[in-house]
Amino acid sequence: MPSKLNRFLKRMLQNRYLYFMSLPFVVWIVIFSYVPIWGWLMAFQNYKPRFSILNQKWTGLDNFKELFADHQFYMALRNTLGMSVMGLMVSFTVPIIFALFINEIRGQFFKRSIQTISYLPHFVSWVVVAGLVTKMLSTDGGAVNQLLMSLHLINEPVQFMAKGEWFWSIVTASDAWKETGWNSIIFLAAMSGIDPELYEASTVDGAGRFRKMWHITLPGIRTTFMVLFILSIGHLISIGFEKQFLLGNPLVKDYSEVLDLYALNYGINLSRYSYGTAIGIFNSVVSILLVFGANTIYKRVTKESVI
Repeated sequence: MPSKLNRFLKRMLQNRYLYFMSLPFVVWIVIFSYVPIWGWLMAFQNYKPRFSILNQKWTGLDNFKELFADHQFYMALRNTLGMSVMGLMVSFTVPIIFALFINEIRGQFFKRSIQTISYLPHFVSWVVVAGLVTKMLSTDGGAVNQLLMSLHLINEPVQFMAKGEWFWSIVTASDAWKETGWNSIIFLAAMSGIDPELYEASTVDGAGRFRKMWHITLPGIRTTFMVLFILSIGHLISIGFEKQFLLGNPLVKDYSEVLDLYALNYGINLSRYSYGTAIGIFNSVVSILLVFGANTIYKRVTKESVI
């Protein structure tokens, strides 16, 4: 036992600078991720701001019962899962394809220029993006309607932003335009770590570019892909509300209201803080279950583990 303790202390001493460097991040996580968990007590109370959190009327699981009995909650859950699944598919397939093609560009200046241009939209505020999308799809001189009419595909302007069944696709396409370049960076970084000798050997064997992509590049970034994919599954129902809030309108409310927006509208805005906290707890618990569930399936299939 003393020998193990000595080895542990010796290793701690050797890595002391690494621990010092990571300390601020640990403190940040504790303050902003773990301390707020104390507020979960509000979900089991009829919380009133004028009293301290320990001097509240306790209601048990009443807020959760009310939540699961509300039809609007299930509609918000449907919208959240629908947009999350669509976004998950697009946010992985499109950036990977984009990264594959950029990786095949030989001219470094052209390659870097394409990368820079593609990830610039990531830094544009969603307020600006929502304004651009709304203007592009407008019936009053919108570029999309003008193009479709000039091609004689439609006879009159289409009210895209008033059709609820199209809202999910509009949000997904907008997010893909904004984030594809940024999301491709990590895949390009993974591709740069693949041994060049594998490509040289495949060239000798007569493999073309697409066969190299399929048999070398894609298997080479599999681990990176799975780590990001499993972590993204954990955010399936915690997608925020900024995009939906800015692009939505009363005409498409049945398709635009997600869980975070539902918590804002029916919790915070109505001063029902306990109800809003119950929604937050539901999101957190389901997210944790999704991450561990996806990792368990991945571990059973591949004998590898992300967590």
